Amino acid sequence: MKKVLFINHEISPFVPDSELSIMGRSLPQAIQDSGCEIRTFMPKWGHINERRGQLHEVQRLSGMNIIINDTDHPLIIKVASIPQTKIQVYFIDNEEYFIKAKSDDDVPTTSCGERAIFFARGVIETMKKLRWSPDVIHCQGWMSAFVPLYIKQAYQDEPSVCNAKIVSSLFNSTEDITLEDDLKQRIAFKDVTVDSLSEYSDNFTMTDLVRLAIHNSDGVIAGSANLKESIMKEVEASNAKFLAYPGEDFKDAYLDFYDTL
Repeated sequence: MKKVLFINHEISPFVPDSELSIMGRSLPQAIQDSGCEIRTFMPKWGHINERRGQLHEVQRLSGMNIIINDTDHPLIIKVASIPQTKIQVYFIDNEEYFIKAKSDDDVPTTSCGERAIFFARGVIETMKKLRWSPDVIHCQGWMSAFVPLYIKQAYQDEPSVCNAKIVSSLFNSTEDITLEDDLKQRIAFKDVTVDSLSEYSDNFTMTDLVRLAIHNSDGVIAGSANLKESIMKEVEASNAKFLAYPGEDFKDAYLDFYDTL
């Protein structure tokens, strides 16, 4: 039985429907229905209603600290099930990054890039505690973009993730966000250094984030129809295998793609 870990930017119905959130729910459901064993992660965004979604903290997985830029950040793990399914979702939570992430007038107050770093490393650290080793790790959305980098270059000897094939789904829809000027320093961890990121802009951009995910993935999937030309150029220049947008009948195409990696 193939084991697949899904790391999602968002999942319906915990957040409003969008291209990303619908796929965040539909894909794990389809792959699980095909007979695979799955695990699913997403950020615990501040607007998620914990009572309505029936989220509760997993004490045995919480309590770690993630150190970013010499600062400790508590990692809280919560869990809930998608109604009328057998899918359990693990939520990566931290008050600074997700509860206080926006002011009253909806302006971001914490670092977008650093939030994605915390999410990526939080997922991997939680996987270590779960002692569950996936065959495939499938990342969807920009919040998961640092996962391929860290698995390939920082956790390359970690048994729970090091043998997995990494897939990144790319979407045209991205939030209008600005990344930190010193993001490279914040990304640095273990074998990932500022020098090792020299091919990316010093003022890290969303384009660099997409490139980073592509360069460290074994496979890349077009999650949107008619991907932007700039994204396709990066895919073509990489060594990653590529699956063109398969449309609504994606299950068999994705399973076959996993088998080719």
